[in-house]
Amino acid sequence: MNDRVGRRRFLGAGLAGTATGLAGCGQLLGSSNAGNQPLIDGSLPDSVRLRQVAGGFDAPLALVDVPDADLRYVADQSGSVSVLDSDGVRDDPLLEFGNAVEFGGEKGLLGVALHPNFEETRRLFVRYSAPSRDGTPENFSHTFVLAEFLVDESGLQALPDSERTLLEIPEPQSNHNAGALAFGPDNNLYVAVGDGGAGADAGLGHADDWYDAVEGGNGQDVTENLLGSLLRIDVDADSERGAYSIPDDNPLTDADGLAEQYAWGFRNPWRFSFDGDALLVADVGQSEFEEVNLVERGGNYGWNVREGSRCFRADDCPTETPESVRGGEPLVDPVVEYAHGGDPVDGVAVVGGYVYRGSALSDLDGRYVFADLRPDGRLFVADPSGPDERWPMGTVEMDADGGVPDQIYSLGRGRDGELFVFGIEAGDGRVYRVDPAE
Repeated sequence: MNDRVGRRRFLGAGLAGTATGLAGCGQLLGSSNAGNQPLIDGSLPDSVRLRQVAGGFDAPLALVDVPDADLRYVADQSGSVSVLDSDGVRDDPLLEFGNAVEFGGEKGLLGVALHPNFEETRRLFVRYSAPSRDGTPENFSHTFVLAEFLVDESGLQALPDSERTLLEIPEPQSNHNAGALAFGPDNNLYVAVGDGGAGADAGLGHADDWYDAVEGGNGQDVTENLLGSLLRIDVDADSERGAYSIPDDNPLTDADGLAEQYAWGFRNPWRFSFDGDALLVADVGQSEFEEVNLVERGGNYGWNVREGSRCFRADDCPTETPESVRGGEPLVDPVVEYAHGGDPVDGVAVVGGYVYRGSALSDLDGRYVFADLRPDGRLFVADPSGPDERWPMGTVEMDADGGVPDQIYSLGRGRDGELFVFGIEAGDGRVYRVDPAE
């Protein structure tokens, strides 16, 4: 295997046991946990140090490094993109949305990405929640907006009149918005879209799918709307669709379905990340399990037939779609799964992470470092190189001046491979760098 997570090796991998629990600080998971989760083969650091690099945010969610500049852009869910330089957060934001963004709960500015050739194109892409726009059905909550702006040559100011809308999706409920953006190694833009909200992928704005045992849902439907999916689009070529086109090898290009979709069967794919060609998607569970999926083109990740690898609201459920539904595609198990109310872990919502490729924390090299919204003072670690299809897991304690975050919203990764944690402590939204313990 090369120095990136192998995609084929883990296609269809999943956890076969019962609910997974994580052990305490700096511990490897032993056979005493409910899922008999395999051990990480090798040591983990006892702890890591969170070093605050910026504060004063409402809810920081994402960070991107600006090429050929000592600048970083930090997206705040409340509706701004700030500029972070060597002296801290600059007074003037790169972009300020004001009332154009609906902020609250799971709504807001949810994703940011720079074009792969940003030095020449100056294109900045954002995903935000807007007040209902024309065409949004009555009683729907708001509108999903994917848009782009141009950034001036200084890198310090987005041009407000340059906004171009690429995509709008009516959102029936206020939650399950997902919202992460990233360009893949193929230079296409990937966009995470939740199932439309409420609960169980049912009710207003939720399509009927092929599975009759459970009402709904958008996760399994690929024809009525784009909800519950991971999208992949080409932003370098306009088409009859507008400001983007469809990559020729998208899985539904010549099939019955909306061609923007790259993979489906998601509930709330809050964050995702690439490690080389490998694509890891953290999908927030409903009431029992949290999951991370190794996503392939055309993969179906099960919701709302299953929550994680377990049947959702049914004693028994299929492992694939009927032959009449895209030829009987398999429902792919997650590579990481852990339980709500587990012992000793009591996770509530996975927020995802990155495979570590930095130099400061050698014991984490090549391992997927991620978190839960309620971290309990720890980061989670999963090892793709284990001998089983299940990813062995462990935990690492966090330490920080002034206390570790009460909640973690997301993780980020700099161009040097080092990791950042976005969270809130004592009401202050902060950005931390993950450093070795002192």
